[in-house]
Amino acid sequence: MITVKEIHSKKDLKAFVKFPFKLYKDNEYWVPPMINDEVDSFDPELNPVFKHAQASYFLAYRNNEIVGRIAAIINWTEVKAQDKKVRFGWFDVIDDIEVTKALLEKVIEYGKAHNLEFIEGPMGFSNLDKVGVLTEGYDQLSTMVTWYNHPYYVTHLEKLGYIKQKEYIEGYFDVDKVKPEQFERMVPLISRRYGVRALNFTNIDELLPYVDKMFDLFNETYSKLASFVAISEEQKAYFKKKYIPLINPNYIKFILDKEDNIIAFAIVLPSFSKAIQKAKGKLFPFGFYHLLKAKRHNTEAVFYLIGVHPEYQNKGVTALIFKEFYDSFKKDGVKRCIRTPELEENMAIHQLWKNFDSPITKRRRTYRKDF
Repeated sequence: MITVKEIHSKKDLKAFVKFPFKLYKDNEYWVPPMINDEVDSFDPELNPVFKHAQASYFLAYRNNEIVGRIAAIINWTEVKAQDKKVRFGWFDVIDDIEVTKALLEKVIEYGKAHNLEFIEGPMGFSNLDKVGVLTEGYDQLSTMVTWYNHPYYVTHLEKLGYIKQKEYIEGYFDVDKVKPEQFERMVPLISRRYGVRALNFTNIDELLPYVDKMFDLFNETYSKLASFVAISEEQKAYFKKKYIPLINPNYIKFILDKEDNIIAFAIVLPSFSKAIQKAKGKLFPFGFYHLLKAKRHNTEAVFYLIGVHPEYQNKGVTALIFKEFYDSFKKDGVKRCIRTPELEENMAIHQLWKNFDSPITKRRRTYRKDF
């Protein structure tokens, strides 16, 4: 018999976070979360997303053993402006469709209780959280900003009548295969034509004054995409605290116009996947060492965010970004760059890679079902 319980205590939330450690034990492609960091992200006192969102968390049990988990999420900014939907996220189950059904029914009940009309997921609280169930690329190493899952997740969802809502693609390119002359010859032309220039950083203190403006541009760049929810002022501060310490300042590039306005940006993180696997979800005693080593010495980099002001899209300004990154990567010995999930309809992003030998290695999607 399957029992689903809503959980509230920190002890149960830690069990919620740690369930996938058992489910994916010895799986070489799964990258665990940092346990305490993930537990803290569910705390309304710590995560500012809860100023305009709410969530409930459920664990499924059989014979007093945890066999599944799920979060029911309502982003009220999204509901009021766009869709009357309840999100589901942090979805993990054993290979038993009855467990999946029981968990999803709890989310549907939660949505109906708040007069919503459909369920969609997996997705997090906001657009900067993890998204999508993996549908291709199960034999590829995950990243710290994506969920990994077994193939049967898709089978369960589709058998239960869920349909594809959004599709995302991921890929990579090898730095040694990049032909720098493709963008190097464009840089002086674009710079003269539009009066733009690249801005680089050598330390975090130089970067911090620009971060809020970068998030403003992010909001403007992605505002027309499906289900986009703008990042609030409180969330800007939260993400600065959470992610800026992980960034190598050489791996964030801004493009400025004549008035020193940010018109394009890109954030690249060192790949922490293998370091986090070694850390096993804990900073101490050795996790911090593995993360610090990955930050300083890494042959892989992950493109986390890219944004170009709508007025400058298709004008070649990203040539300046790629020129700066290419120089940094060659200097630091970075061999491979990984593309994190890109919405299938986001053609502006896909066009950035048209001159790169960049195969698609993963696909993921969100699923929807009307009540």
